[in-house]
Amino acid sequence: MSFKNKVVIVTGAANGIGKAIAKEYAANGAKVVVADLDELNGKHLVEEIARQEGEAFFLKTDVGKETDVISFINQAKSEAGTIDILINNAGVSEFKSPYKMTVEEWDRVINTNLRSVFLCSREAAKHMRENEEGGAIVNIASTRASMSEPNSEAYAASKGGIVSITHALAASFTVDKITVNAISPGWIQTENYEELREIDHEQHLSKRVGKPKDIARACLYLTDNMNDFITGANLVIDGGMTRKMIYEH
Repeated sequence: MSFKNKVVIVTGAANGIGKAIAKEYAANGAKVVVADLDELNGKHLVEEIARQEGEAFFLKTDVGKETDVISFINQAKSEAGTIDILINNAGVSEFKSPYKMTVEEWDRVINTNLRSVFLCSREAAKHMRENEEGGAIVNIASTRASMSEPNSEAYAASKGGIVSITHALAASFTVDKITVNAISPGWIQTENYEELREIDHEQHLSKRVGKPKDIARACLYLTDNMNDFITGANLVIDGGMTRKMIYEH
């Protein structure tokens, strides 16, 4: 897959899964907009991509704030000339008892994870609909949209909302030839992969824990022009864990 002459925005791209996504697009010829609050690591990523003969630039933004999103999307369009692909990856978590979680903590998770998807998609789509080929949006959700542990209410609600808004946006943006899909990662180890235990890998049907590149490659697939029949979908990438029946013995 080649993304030569394509402009890709990746939110939350300075670290983890977002970083892998940004690097994968750059390696396949895209011009990447690295959007994040983490200016230090964001600029380091841009430098790393440049050393690998890729093209990227950094824009600092708080994706939970409407004014920030409008400003950075317009700046991305101005500097890059177009917007073809948006990866809504930015996210935070707050695992805390519902008895103790404050409204401010709840709002921070919902605004960063879910509100940002609406804001970034709305603003990016305004430019994508000007393209002859339209555009593509991928929202990074989570298997926690359908599976839960205690004290995960805010995170679960935000990720469940991402899955739902994905097919709603797909319906709304179809007239402008913009596909919208979600990816729900399971256990993706972003660092110290070599320190994982054998049981960590063996409990997956795939017999290994996921890596950020597993998600990055899926983003490329969903945003390739050849795959424009896929829209409104949620691709679960979890090594088979959500399909595994588990009993305690």
